[in-house]
Amino acid sequence: MDDLIMGKQSLDVEEFRGVEPRVTPSTIPSPPLTDPVKIDREAAGENRFRALLAGRNNLLAVWGPKAYRAKSFEFRFLRQHYLVCNSPDTVKRVFLEEHDNYDRKSPQMRHALEPLLGDGLFVSDGELWKERRAYCAPAFENTLLPEYATIMAESAQELADHWATLPDGRVDMLNEMARLTARIIGRTVFGDNVADSEAAQVVKGFTDYQHSIEQLSLADTFGLPFLRWFRSPMRHSQSQKAIRPVHEVIDHIIDRHARAPRSGRLTLLSFLLQGDTGRLGAEKRCPLSKTAARNEAIVMFMAGHETTANSLAWTWYLLDHSPHVAAKLHEELDRVLGNRPPAFEDVANLHYTRAVFEEAMRLYPPVPLLSRQAREGDEIRGRQVHPGSIILVIPWLLHRHEQYWDKPDSFIPERFLPSLARPDKFVYLPFSVGRRVCLGMRFGLTEGILCLATLAQRFRARLHAGHKVEIECRLTLRPQGGLPMILKARRP
Repeated sequence: MDDLIMGKQSLDVEEFRGVEPRVTPSTIPSPPLTDPVKIDREAAGENRFRALLAGRNNLLAVWGPKAYRAKSFEFRFLRQHYLVCNSPDTVKRVFLEEHDNYDRKSPQMRHALEPLLGDGLFVSDGELWKERRAYCAPAFENTLLPEYATIMAESAQELADHWATLPDGRVDMLNEMARLTARIIGRTVFGDNVADSEAAQVVKGFTDYQHSIEQLSLADTFGLPFLRWFRSPMRHSQSQKAIRPVHEVIDHIIDRHARAPRSGRLTLLSFLLQGDTGRLGAEKRCPLSKTAARNEAIVMFMAGHETTANSLAWTWYLLDHSPHVAAKLHEELDRVLGNRPPAFEDVANLHYTRAVFEEAMRLYPPVPLLSRQAREGDEIRGRQVHPGSIILVIPWLLHRHEQYWDKPDSFIPERFLPSLARPDKFVYLPFSVGRRVCLGMRFGLTEGILCLATLAQRFRARLHAGHKVEIECRLTLRPQGGLPMILKARRP
């Protein structure tokens, strides 16, 4: 596969001499265990046809060893040209400096998500994207975060109380985290007390949708639009079936909002449906239509629960994999919190807890592949970009790049402690970067820290004996088949 996607003339690798790693080996403890689960790079580079087929089920299976060292590389599938930006300068050019040329998502991403999200913020571009982002941004103002944090901690406490009633402590941690974060996004950003049954409906709907779509459409991959006429009717039917329950839940939330007496509390739905701006004395904007509001609500619901849930699930796996890290985490929780539950004010003092969560997002970025389509021609690191070229920025590769990280495949939270310099934001980008950086970045980070602190304060979790953890990468990065674990109480 290396020969197919990045032959000798298309690979841009610089010598490592003189390059200072962000964290030197002397500052990082050597992990006593083997590295956590990763993609077999050697297998990815062995057979180009097999790798391409594997990529239809796992988007990370196509990258061989050279991709973890290259600063950029390009390849072509029939009529479609691709350029992978794999260094800080190339990512900065695409996501920040030349944003207007690269603001459009790739056809693969648009066609995969439009049936579910419509013209929502995640797939829109140009003036529509700017308008919709302005509508949604007030729901994530920093002034609202303390109130949100209270709901996050309370929701996590409810889950911990439920866990305490389980007779055998058996849970699917991926499902548990997904339902928790779905409940949190409903109660915070939407101001709605989402029922467990509704949260489960959304979680299942999005899971089914990811498995029903064709993520490497032949029409888009090879630049042959006419092939869309030959798409599988069965896949289309399955995806529509998965979409319906998600739309139903969001419609119910919107209807409840419309029927409820005005509370004066600003929520995403009040911004979308009533034209609120979140600023005292500011004139209201023209409200969005119900369909447009639903599209943006689905984007926020999915982005708010799916990515954080996956990151939390991977965190639990990593803590079980690395008992020495779990011990340090528990020591910090006991020292900072004592016997009381965590609150928003504690987030700033839970340095190791935050480092554990950030390191989990480095190893398993919630959205491991970001794609754009060039509007006009350009040149990046001496490579020609043509109108219509697909630009790939792959956090999975950047987060494990051999030039930018010491021991890149190892779970080492210490690299994110405040005593060390932050990683380059164009190398570490779990929430993307630039103008399209995730609106809920601070929300998601706070949520991850508080949920982890609340639950790990009361429980340990061990992987079910005999279960082999494997990576599934479709739209997001999940443990394949869930994460069966057994809980053990640390304290009541």
